[in-house]
Amino acid sequence: MRTRRETRHVYGEALLRAGESNPQIAVLDADLYKSTRSDLFRERFGERFIDMGISEMDMVSTAAGLAASGMIPYANSFAMFITAHCYDQIRIQICYPNLHVILAGSSAGLTQGPDGASHQALEDIALMRALPNMRVLVPADGVETEAMTLAAAQEIDGPVYLRLGRYPVPDLFDSSYRFALGRASWLGQGSDVTLIACGHTVSAARDAAELLANRDISAGVVNMSSIKPLDEDAVRAAMQATPLIVTVEEHSILGGLGGAVAEVMAETGGNARLLRLGTRDRFGESATADELLEKHGLTPRGITDSVVQALGR
Repeated sequence: MRTRRETRHVYGEALLRAGESNPQIAVLDADLYKSTRSDLFRERFGERFIDMGISEMDMVSTAAGLAASGMIPYANSFAMFITAHCYDQIRIQICYPNLHVILAGSSAGLTQGPDGASHQALEDIALMRALPNMRVLVPADGVETEAMTLAAAQEIDGPVYLRLGRYPVPDLFDSSYRFALGRASWLGQGSDVTLIACGHTVSAARDAAELLANRDISAGVVNMSSIKPLDEDAVRAAMQATPLIVTVEEHSILGGLGGAVAEVMAETGGNARLLRLGTRDRFGESATADELLEKHGLTPRGITDSVVQALGR
């Protein structure tokens, strides 16, 4: 049985580790530290923690000031709030001067669940990847979350958006995993279809590949956890390997992973077709995480059915 962990919880633990190793790290939150799990850092390093209250725009501006003063700030809130509410501040105060601020968007996507459309970030990847200088990272499991959280401070210089979820996902990697910005990881090779996924849908894609194998369909799986910069070579390799590419994301198919892959495929040319799975130009709604994933075809069975239909099997 694989260990299942919420990436937001692992982030909180990794943030504490980052603070232990680097006294320049500061953490800001918008009155959500128990949900974002920055409370672990708050309890240990209270002098480097600022609770800004329900004031995300002020929080992002303060983070920019800390970065300009030589600190490495992690600013935390729900993904919907830290991206949409703060877009102007992120654009002008962080990305334009290319400041080293890590924005951690927690409880992203449909799996925010019963809180509904107002809290379900389905456009955040599109918003952040359109900004010059911004890096967009979506970890697939706990192991990758820890690696990305630490790398954001130690190996990346400039703005980072880290997308985290509250949905428990199994660990796909072991202690040998090493994160590299702009590099995808292959979880399996196929000859009929390549599933390119990010976040917790990577696990669903891997399970779908097993279901497809039972139908004599050979599916490769790519974990595209670095949405920007994107591993364009991995996309081109998938186009060479299989006639069908399927992107899977807990996000709108407009402007997110599916959009990024579509751009590469359009500029590359070739005969591979693309199918984008995600939400289709609509807002979320209130329901359980599992009910929403099933409705939008993002379960292993839903992914399998979509691939079978696309291949005409």
